[in-house]
Amino acid sequence: MSQTIDYGNLMHTAMRGLIKSVLQDVAERGLPGAHHFFITFDTTHPDAQLADWLSDRYPGEMTVVMQHWYENLLVGDEGFGVTLNFGDSPEPLYIPYDAIKTFVDPSVEFGLRFESPSDEEDEEHDAEIVLTADEVEEADAPEEVKPDAEIVSLDSFRK
Repeated sequence: MSQTIDYGNLMHTAMRGLIKSVLQDVAERGLPGAHHFFITFDTTHPDAQLADWLSDRYPGEMTVVMQHWYENLLVGDEGFGVTLNFGDSPEPLYIPYDAIKTFVDPSVEFGLRFESPSDEEDEEHDAEIVLTADEVEEADAPEEVKPDAEIVSLDSFRK
């Protein structure tokens, strides 16, 4: 038996399960009301699949928007596939859940942010739950300023 409970990894797993559940519901029923998603992911993740021109344009991370036009949303155990429109050019993407850095639904001011050990000073996995929309940027649109986010860090619950 291990000496400690790895709450960081457990929280990451739970939060990625939440994303999977939300996307599965959208795949079955469509996006309800004004809901839409800004999803930032690591384009260098070994299992991420995107066109070469997109990975060249976004060599580290990319934010995609699922809102008015998307097709072929297929939700799997390890990630999801979707076809999105980039300047009138439909492109299929495959995004592993563990490549996701942020998942935001600004219509209800909900967001999740994942931080990897390389993003932090220590080696623990941390997760933050963003209770209001953070600044996000759509790949092919001008920046849109959102209200400051109130962030609850898991560190505040640790002793």
